[in-house]
Amino acid sequence: MLNTISHGTATDLPPLLIVHGLYGSARNWGVIAKRLSDTRQVIAVDQRNHGFSPWTDTHSYPELADDLAEVVDAHGGQMDVIGHSMGGKAAMTLALTHPGKVRRLLVADIAPVAYTHSQIQFIKAMRTVDLANLERRSQAEEQLSAAGVDPALQSFFTQSLDVANKRWRLNLDTLEDQMPLVLSFPQEIRGQWDGPALFLAGATSDYVQREHRPRIKSLFPEAKFAKIPGAGHWLHAEKPREFEAAARAFLNA
Repeated sequence: MLNTISHGTATDLPPLLIVHGLYGSARNWGVIAKRLSDTRQVIAVDQRNHGFSPWTDTHSYPELADDLAEVVDAHGGQMDVIGHSMGGKAAMTLALTHPGKVRRLLVADIAPVAYTHSQIQFIKAMRTVDLANLERRSQAEEQLSAAGVDPALQSFFTQSLDVANKRWRLNLDTLEDQMPLVLSFPQEIRGQWDGPALFLAGATSDYVQREHRPRIKSLFPEAKFAKIPGAGHWLHAEKPREFEAAARAFLNA
């Protein structure tokens, strides 16, 4: 099963599952998870090929959804779910393929569509880090900077760096090989999920566009839409208080 980090204890509210995006981990969501755990148990996961979860040769959304279904079953059989980016697609697939396991769904800055941009450049940048001679995380950030990585992303990526064992806690080989699947969304999935869904986007991000709404509504007919002003794709990191407030209002509605 996936590695998880648990915050808080069980209450009358259903537990909350938080699913990170590409190159992320459960640790990235620690602050928001802790804040939301004041009223319920919050479970953040490392998805496969990330963090402390198993590495595999494949990385498709039906597989990621099945991974999440195991976690839900281990925590009572139904959870509220927040998913960001790749994690949002995994969460959407979970709702569509295991509908009874999701009570409320918050999808952060992603749509159920294929994207044409690539994230391979970050894998290439991470491979430039001289792991053999690495002694401090700051050295990796310097090398990522030299490879053209934005300062905010340097810190984000190095949260998945195991300095002591001189390795990335990211299966870069599989993620590179499976990148076309990561950027897509499984077209073979049919049907709808009729539960409450919020598609929360960063106002300065272009990941969720108005032309995506018919596709979203066809799969999630109860979907509502909202934006966080001044936030981009990493809306939970850029505007954590605003993200927390929006999530709390939706989940407790």
